[in-house]
Amino acid sequence: MRLLVTGGCGFIGSNFIRHVLESRGAGVSIVNLDKLTYAANPANLADVAGRPNYRFVRGDIVDPDVVAMAMEGCDAVVNFAAETHVDRSLLGDASFIETDVRGVFVLLEEARRRGVRRFVQISTDEVYGSIARGSFTEESPLNPRNPYAASKAGGDRLAYSYWASYGVPVIITRASNNYGPYQYPEKLIPLFVTNAVDDLPLPLYGDGKNVRDWLFVRDHAAAVDFLLDAGVPGETYNIAGGNEAENIAITKRVLAELGKPEGLIRFVDDRPGHDRRYSLDAGKLARLGFTAATPFERGLVETVRWYREREDWWRPIKERDAAYREFYRTQYEQRLATSSATAKKPG
Repeated sequence: MRLLVTGGCGFIGSNFIRHVLESRGAGVSIVNLDKLTYAANPANLADVAGRPNYRFVRGDIVDPDVVAMAMEGCDAVVNFAAETHVDRSLLGDASFIETDVRGVFVLLEEARRRGVRRFVQISTDEVYGSIARGSFTEESPLNPRNPYAASKAGGDRLAYSYWASYGVPVIITRASNNYGPYQYPEKLIPLFVTNAVDDLPLPLYGDGKNVRDWLFVRDHAAAVDFLLDAGVPGETYNIAGGNEAENIAITKRVLAELGKPEGLIRFVDDRPGHDRRYSLDAGKLARLGFTAATPFERGLVETVRWYREREDWWRPIKERDAAYREFYRTQYEQRLATSSATAKKPG
């Protein structure tokens, strides 16, 4: 298999590339196309950069010429490339539409022209919106409630349309919240781990009782690899960790693992349109033969340990990266200035 992976220097993409190189060995060659935006880091793949069956191409998925060059000779595509952070999308960043919709279009057009045998579009559980009880299945209606989720829903449905209209062998995956090594420290777990290491406050939105299902990133990588072979074109598959928990509970577990006091928690004003609960039914994928294998307790211990041991990876981002520092200032400093150690009541 010759595989084009887009966004392979990001958090999930880099874990996927490492997994595929380990699981398939010499039976796969990978082209990694990445624009290297703020959340992408070539250091994420420093350990595989010299392998003969791995090649890095710097470029943007909205550029048809770059995409054509990168996809040449490839028989499968996995599209991780995306703008992904809800908070950034709420600041009005137009790159979410450009990358998450137009970029998907450019990739699909080239895949159609070349006749690739698989095209995996990585979507998200956030396209479903919030659910108070029960779990979303792949047949549930989409109801995205923030600009990020809406842009991903657009790319998701555009990919499906290329299966329905042109027969491009598209498979769509919708995964729950990922966590693990190499995650850019603006997301909840790496932000809170790294802040706690430095005894900085942990800005927790609202009352902290928003519920997410947590999926270890290497389980996500294994699921996508599995679907490259076992997935049915035209189908969508939920990928879940089966680890639902309130954000406040996750925060307290992080602090306990680090031996830090809960007094570091600061309840801050909630973000607009903050979905209360996500929950996925991954029975369809299980019936195909795959279930996530990592218990949350083990995955969290491993994740916290990785960030404790890899200050060389995250500290330069938090201390010297202008994009990160500006985002943190814009998103949290005012909220922290009016924060409380007591949870705010919903509404």
